[in-house]
Amino acid sequence: MQVSVKNVRKEFDRFPALHDVSLDIVSGELIALLGPSGSGKTTLLRLIAGLEYPTSGAIYFGDEDASHKSVQERNVGFVFQHYALFRHMTILENVSFGLKVRPRETRPAAAEIRRKALELLDLVQLSGLEKRYPNQLSGGQRQRVALARALAIEPRVLLLDEPFGALDAQVRRELRKWLREIHDRTGHTTVFVTHDQEEALELSDRLCVMSQGRIEQVGTPDDVYDRPASPFVFGFIGESSELPATVENGEFWVDGRAIGVAATDQAPGKGKLYFRPHDVDLVEADAALAGVVAGHRRVGGTRRVELSVGGDHRKVELDLPFDHPAGEKTRLAFRPRRWRFFPEAV
Repeated sequence: MQVSVKNVRKEFDRFPALHDVSLDIVSGELIALLGPSGSGKTTLLRLIAGLEYPTSGAIYFGDEDASHKSVQERNVGFVFQHYALFRHMTILENVSFGLKVRPRETRPAAAEIRRKALELLDLVQLSGLEKRYPNQLSGGQRQRVALARALAIEPRVLLLDEPFGALDAQVRRELRKWLREIHDRTGHTTVFVTHDQEEALELSDRLCVMSQGRIEQVGTPDDVYDRPASPFVFGFIGESSELPATVENGEFWVDGRAIGVAATDQAPGKGKLYFRPHDVDLVEADAALAGVVAGHRRVGGTRRVELSVGGDHRKVELDLPFDHPAGEKTRLAFRPRRWRFFPEAV
């Protein structure tokens, strides 16, 4: 099911939560709505679901204008952060619930409901636990039940709102891989809300990065990470450092010195140079950036070094081999190997 959001604005007591948002979601894809708190991602999900209605604009399911249709009319499946399972029902009863409450004319027979629920419990790797109650399961198992219940109604669109937010890091990693496998097997159009960049990059076919009620960029994980469209996206997706820079004579200058990086295709003027800690080379040259080590910490198999750069002690971060000898007060010279330059707004 293709979903199209067309020029949608949403206000709450005249406060705009979304500003003229447009987004086309391809049938069968898993798209992540990613952004910090207050960016509008959950509001957009609720509008797609039918839990909220747009102040202006329209939402289409295929060719059908669904802007003012109810959740039931849209036939969407939900998975929330806090499971929302019925505590007094067994796992089998929870998964069966959406089918049992259908109108009589569309309700399957009891034997068919049971067969389908058991099939879904097998799909989410919970076979044999159908007689247990939610409080007898782990958090990760409860979230699997929530997904099975959402899939039971054969939704046109599957919506997940921070589904792993209440789980510990190890369980989150395991469930991310599992959810991707389930999506690939079932082929549902899936919209996934998260503020976790790693989660979005690992899970999604495409990312929709949001900030302050607007869409900043939509693209594949590689597009968004490697070719961020704005300073916000560069700073929000992954680790990054920034320095004020000037383009002059076809190269970058920082603090009045050329740094040995060609400013290919960049117009002369001021702006900010962005780069990631792992995208730098240590050099021994005068035409380079340089700073003094102000601190360091271990990050996996590398050492993340914080440098004080320039007279006002701006901080940037570099990734070094774990056994690099640099210590406090050591001076390091470096150049960004990959970077993005964003000119000052005129």
